[in-house]
Amino acid sequence: MSTPTQDLPLQGIRVIDYSHFLAGPYVGRCLAALGAEVIKVERPGSGDAGRQHATVLDEQSSGYFLQLNMGKQGVSVNMKDPRGRAFMQKLCDSADVFIENYRPGALDKLGLGQAELRTRNPRLVYCSISAYGHTGPDAHRAGFGLIAEAKSGIMQMVGTPGEAPPLLRISLGDMYTGIHAVAAINAALLGRERSGRGQHIDMALYDTLVSMHEYAVQNYTLTGALPVQTGHDMPTSTLYGVFRAADGDLVIAAQVDDAWKRFAALVEAHGGPAGFGSDTRLHTSTGRNAAREHILAVVKPWVAARSVAELLALLDSIDVPAAKVQRIDEVLADPQIQARGMVLEQQHPRYGTLRLPNLPFRFSDCDTTVRQVAPDLGEHNAQVARGLGYDDAEIAALQAAGVLARH
Repeated sequence: MSTPTQDLPLQGIRVIDYSHFLAGPYVGRCLAALGAEVIKVERPGSGDAGRQHATVLDEQSSGYFLQLNMGKQGVSVNMKDPRGRAFMQKLCDSADVFIENYRPGALDKLGLGQAELRTRNPRLVYCSISAYGHTGPDAHRAGFGLIAEAKSGIMQMVGTPGEAPPLLRISLGDMYTGIHAVAAINAALLGRERSGRGQHIDMALYDTLVSMHEYAVQNYTLTGALPVQTGHDMPTSTLYGVFRAADGDLVIAAQVDDAWKRFAALVEAHGGPAGFGSDTRLHTSTGRNAAREHILAVVKPWVAARSVAELLALLDSIDVPAAKVQRIDEVLADPQIQARGMVLEQQHPRYGTLRLPNLPFRFSDCDTTVRQVAPDLGEHNAQVARGLGYDDAEIAALQAAGVLARH
């Protein structure tokens, strides 16, 4: 990693993260890594529901929460008390960005809706994330990433023919929408430099996943063909898929003509049928797709007879992209991942050494590594309040009344 010579890109930007679970907190985490001051706001008592989601460590935190909220300051505000509402509006008046991921209209009741906050603070960039967005017939409906994955058509395309589609096992809708929100927020901040005004960003998980279709939508609109489940390979990109070796699984990407010719010659030279490499019918994608079943009938047993290590060595020698299907422990031990700094270590006062996924940001002149662990509930109440002009007596009174709460 290069020696930092510049401030982080978003230094001086204040972000209010009034979100929970995944999509919104991920946006806040990214902005914190890019240098923004991110203030995580939670309800008293249980706080963000993500504190008790997935890998729960104790009543205070989970691995899920620690990963998504590192680098932030934490405050806990009772919005049912008028003093808590006044505190939050004052905080938002000082902000550049506000992030929320509640159902449309939910925050209007708390005085934190986009219209009210942007009237008070016209420079505010207000980012909303929801399942369906703030317009359209489904805007009022609740939803999670799973719902968007099902409705978007993505889930229907994966899995084994004749079986129900599998869960994707990563929160594709939340994370992809989150990083799009990061891009939109930065664009809005840049536009504010010219206009002097912020704006409302309306992000929907469903929209985002529909936008991901790099092939299925245009294939249907141009040809009328619907995608079908194909299991372990792609009929429109022969040869491209997952194959079972003698001791594990690997993926092979020999769908480009030149790569296919090298691959087919390799198969023939190492026990495959004579003429397999020189069969010119297979030298174009159209020909390979038409002969897919014949190709798979040759390739599958050829792969199954060899170890993953042997196959990778052979394929690397002819520059055909391939990789082992790795477990998470193998990913963390991968020298490439270690060299890229993609496993982030933090020292936590209660949990010791944390090893969590890093963000993929790499800048030539600054370091976006986040060292600050996720905050305890209400950990920075007093610090944030002082920055808003509250004196020690006022802070003590707010804390005593439970308006500013700590775990």
